[in-house]
Amino acid sequence: MSIAIVTGGASGIGRAIATSLVARGDTVVVADINEAGAKTVADRLNGLGRGKAAAARLDVTDADAVTELYKGVKDEHGRLDRVFNNAGIAVGGLAEELTLDHWNRAIDINLKGVVHGVNAAYPIMLEQGNGHIVNTASLAGLVPMPVGIPYTATKHAVVGLSLGLRAEAAGRGVKVSVVCPSFINTPLLTNVNPDLPETALSGDATGDIKKASPFLYTAEKLARDIMRGVDRNQALIVAPRHGRAAWRGVRLSPSGAVRVAQIAVGRIRAGK
Repeated sequence: MSIAIVTGGASGIGRAIATSLVARGDTVVVADINEAGAKTVADRLNGLGRGKAAAARLDVTDADAVTELYKGVKDEHGRLDRVFNNAGIAVGGLAEELTLDHWNRAIDINLKGVVHGVNAAYPIMLEQGNGHIVNTASLAGLVPMPVGIPYTATKHAVVGLSLGLRAEAAGRGVKVSVVCPSFINTPLLTNVNPDLPETALSGDATGDIKKASPFLYTAEKLARDIMRGVDRNQALIVAPRHGRAAWRGVRLSPSGAVRVAQIAVGRIRAGK
């Protein structure tokens, strides 16, 4: 049985990860800025009769709050085995539509939220000599995804952060993995640019995204891929299969991948 924290656990990928952990018999803290949503998830998971779940309100942009939660879980249980720094938001739109608010919100949540999780978890795991940090990035962290470059930039940063940390942590008993999913059918797709100026992709972008990826992967299937990758201590967990194919294509022909991305830009511009 492991002790785990999942940020962004009230919905989508985070909820699916928490469900997988509890189904395995683990103890999970479901952390989310949506406290009521986190409590609903934790209550449901406790009804599974396997592992245990608790809810915690957490704003990942608050570094002190993240550190307090992670240390508190370690103090309560005597250890912290796994953390899933998963909280994130979708920021989309053409570059000329974006404001600094779009950039800052993406950086604050998608990048600094992960930094705060790593900063809180890594010292704990170094002290105990073991643990696994799992950061959620995106396929957008491996390929040139346009029409949302603040999101793309932060996800590339999370990939680089994770792989660099993995190299440092390997000799200290701490494992690090980064998750890079393609488009997943989660509430993220229906809430692009929350509380931000509108762009061509604001609100429900599911229709536009389905033009690029008609078959959206489910969060539950992704969670199974994530747990399999964590058990195998994979550096990069890329899913589903078409996401791995896209990543391979970028490595074989970066310029070709940019040309493919230009097609998506043309479709968005035409639909404005």
